[in-house]
Amino acid sequence: MQMSQPATPGSTNPMFSKARLDTLSDAIFGVAMTLLALDLRLPDDFHPRDDGELLQGFVNLWPKFLPYVLSFGVLGLRWLANIQLRTRAEYVNREYVNWWLLYLLLITCMPFSTMVVGRFAHLAPAIWLYAGHTLLISLVGLRLTFITPHLEVGDHLRERLMSAILLIAASMLAIGLSFVRPGIALWMFMLMFAGPLIRRVSVRRAVVG
Repeated sequence: MQMSQPATPGSTNPMFSKARLDTLSDAIFGVAMTLLALDLRLPDDFHPRDDGELLQGFVNLWPKFLPYVLSFGVLGLRWLANIQLRTRAEYVNREYVNWWLLYLLLITCMPFSTMVVGRFAHLAPAIWLYAGHTLLISLVGLRLTFITPHLEVGDHLRERLMSAILLIAASMLAIGLSFVRPGIALWMFMLMFAGPLIRRVSVRRAVVG
C-alpha cells in the first residue's frame, strides 16, 4: 500500500501539526455525539395523565431511539478507527488537512441526518440522506487512510479498513432496500457492528491455535 510522503520542517510545502488536528477531531466527535441526543425528547404538548400514558410516550420514542443508537455507533466506531491508526508523522501536508476538514464537516452533519431519518424513516428519501451521508463518511475516511504519511501496517490498519468496508456495505444495502421496504432499511446498519465480533472471533482462534 503506497502512502503519501509527509511534510517536514525542511520542506517547501505547508506543514500542519498532526497532534493539533487530532485534538480538533476529538472535540468535534465529542460534540457531534452529544448533539445526537437532542432529538430524543418527548413532545412539548405531551402531558400524560397516568403511568400508562407516560410509558406509551417512552415507547413512541423508539423510531428516534434506533437512529440515535446507530449514529452513536457510526461515530464511535469511526473515532475508534481514527485513534487506532498509527503513524510516525508529526506533520501533514495541505492535501491531508483538506480531506481531514471535509471528514470533520461530514461528522458535524451527523446529528442533522439522524434527526431527519428519526422523524421520517418510513420515507425513502430520508434513508437516502442518512445512508448517503454514512457512505461519504466511510469513503472520505478511506481516502484519509491512503494518504496518511508514514502509516504503520498491522492489525490496526486491517481493522480500520474492515470497519470502513462494513459501513460502505451497510449504507449501500440500506439504500437498495429503501426502494422496496424503507421502514426496515435502517436495520442494515447493524452490519457495521460485525467488525468487533469478527475481531473477537479472530482473537479467540489465534489463542486456541
